[in-house]
Amino acid sequence: MCGRYASSRAPEDLADIFGVEAGLPSLRPGPGTPGDDPEESSTPGHEPGSPDYNVAPTKEVFAVLDRPVKGSGDPRPVRQLRRLKWGLVPSWAKSPDGAARMINARAETVHEKPSYRRAFATRRCVLPADGYYEWVTGKEERDLEVEGRRKRPRKQPYFVTPADGSVFAMAGLYEFWRDRTLPDDHPLAWWATCSVITTEAETSPLAVAPAEGPRTLAEIHPRMPLMLTADRWDAWLDPRRDDPDELRGLLTPPPAGLMRAYPVSTAVSNVRNNGPELLKELAGPEEGTLF
Repeated sequence: MCGRYASSRAPEDLADIFGVEAGLPSLRPGPGTPGDDPEESSTPGHEPGSPDYNVAPTKEVFAVLDRPVKGSGDPRPVRQLRRLKWGLVPSWAKSPDGAARMINARAETVHEKPSYRRAFATRRCVLPADGYYEWVTGKEERDLEVEGRRKRPRKQPYFVTPADGSVFAMAGLYEFWRDRTLPDDHPLAWWATCSVITTEAETSPLAVAPAEGPRTLAEIHPRMPLMLTADRWDAWLDPRRDDPDELRGLLTPPPAGLMRAYPVSTAVSNVRNNGPELLKELAGPEEGTLF
């Protein structure tokens, strides 16, 4: 799964990396106005534009998407950098109460689940990250999680990131939800939300493994965010591609051996902690594990 990640790159840097064409969103969330494109409206959370080393569900995050520019008269999808709230709310939902539980969508079933299938067809995005955090648990505990049963408390956190220092481009979906309890001109009348697509964790050796501890991503957790390599960005983001079988072909995991993982402070387990020190590599785990 993906329940916490780091995102410290400036919006200008993300624009260069992803070839963003439209204007960047303002760094401070501003109220929407009547007639705004929904993704321009703000939602409560971390102020985008500031480095966030402990991104948690319900926060606002940067997302790259291809979408026509509202009011331009040009139907051509344009590469944009927008703010979305992490925790998808389907357009048909009666309330946003379940958003915090919809932070992840499984690659194996995303095309058929009612909450995700319409977004999968035409509203796909990339969620840029430095990497993600995951907590090592023992084998029996991991088996319980795979079965959907309760597990014991999390243990040692690890940070997983591309070994070459490149951006971790997570495949995502986005949706718009209209709060019918609010008037049209209310700044929170529209919600723009997103979800991270996950896949089975790699069982091949890490490009760089910690001195002691897990040697593969699967030994850390059975699931991982689906990382899209740069050669897949254009196809994934193009809303004109809507054939389910073709799109499912883009959900293939990236080549093995691109990632590194290392232990970090258990301070990241508290969402109130947020700073570059959370990414500091430890010489060894703070918490005991089975490795």
